[in-house]
Amino acid sequence: MARIGYARVSTTDQHLDLQRDALRAAGCTRIFEDHGVSGAKSKRCGLSSVLRALRKGDVLVVWRLDRLGRSVGHLVDLITRLQKRRIGFQSLTENIETESAGGRMVFHVLAAMAEFERSIIRERTLAGIAAARARGQQHGRKRSLTDQQCIEAFKDIGGGKPWADVASYFNVHPRTLRRCIMRVCGKLPAQL
Repeated sequence: MARIGYARVSTTDQHLDLQRDALRAAGCTRIFEDHGVSGAKSKRCGLSSVLRALRKGDVLVVWRLDRLGRSVGHLVDLITRLQKRRIGFQSLTENIETESAGGRMVFHVLAAMAEFERSIIRERTLAGIAAARARGQQHGRKRSLTDQQCIEAFKDIGGGKPWADVASYFNVHPRTLRRCIMRVCGKLPAQL
């Protein structure tokens, strides 16, 4: 069982000395670092390296939770992945560790907060979409063809024009043209 540290600073003018000293004092045999990298980025060289280096029974140690991730959701995802691999976690400043019952309880509270946060965001998004619809605004991408263009295309293809030519005229792919015609007309035209 090894205690492995991870340290990160966001800007190049910040120093890792404080974190390094705290991690060494906590018994970390190896320390992986990211220098000048935002915690909002999920792809970090030092973080990727430490996650690869950790083995079953090891403990990942950080100076503070915000050194590992910026959002509660990201932290919960990372720590959950560690737990599935049977790797412990410890944050020195917040005194959180997943090896004890109390530490696991704090982690579960964090997980519940992350789930609550996701639910609130989802509810706000759905409420915003409903309000936009009530004002007559369409949610999502603008349709490729208007209903009138779909009817015109239906008539052209039914009159013998090739699908590819009609699609090219409307500047859409033939599959898009088929979907639009089916949406508006309910059937594909019978070709001569």
